[in-house]
Amino acid sequence: MKLYYATGACSLAPHIALKESGLSFETIAVDTSTHTLADGTDYYSINALGYVPMLVLDDGRLLHEVAVILQYVADQVPERQLAPASGTYERAKLQEWLNFIATELHKGFSPLFTLKVGAEPLKARLEARLQWIDSELSGKSYLMGDVFTVADAYLFVVQSWCKYCGIDVSALMNLNAFACRMEARPAVQAALRAEGLLK
Repeated sequence: MKLYYATGACSLAPHIALKESGLSFETIAVDTSTHTLADGTDYYSINALGYVPMLVLDDGRLLHEVAVILQYVADQVPERQLAPASGTYERAKLQEWLNFIATELHKGFSPLFTLKVGAEPLKARLEARLQWIDSELSGKSYLMGDVFTVADAYLFVVQSWCKYCGIDVSALMNLNAFACRMEARPAVQAALRAEGLLK
């Protein structure tokens, strides 16, 4: 498999999941400002959408969306328990978390990377969502309880953007403890190091 990624972008979540999975994969960096690869290849010629992540399966088929790629990776190695079994209530809860992170957090952060004025209402909405997540993490190590799942990789990446967008989460003790637990995971450290985010 090949994962097309941009450093620190949402593609870091599937990068972490792939490291957690133990599956064999190759990473290919994309410069999302120029939409080119290191060798000058136009990324649009590979992915018409132009964004990351994109996962290329061994047979050449493509997957584009973070939440889908995360579940696909988890399902390749059920013994790793990166996602509950399909058809269970627990799997539906995982999908609920993935959907919430994608629509209520990820897409909420996107405009803050370019918006110069008028960001305060967007920040306030994100702060409210993060406060709710903080309350949901009370008494739990991870979103689904004591066991890491691929949803945790997604939350870890998206919450890390707070520092770049001027969102103060210092009072959210459960979220901060979660981030520390995630940072201590060997697979997370390996993905961060591979993207040049950890020395």
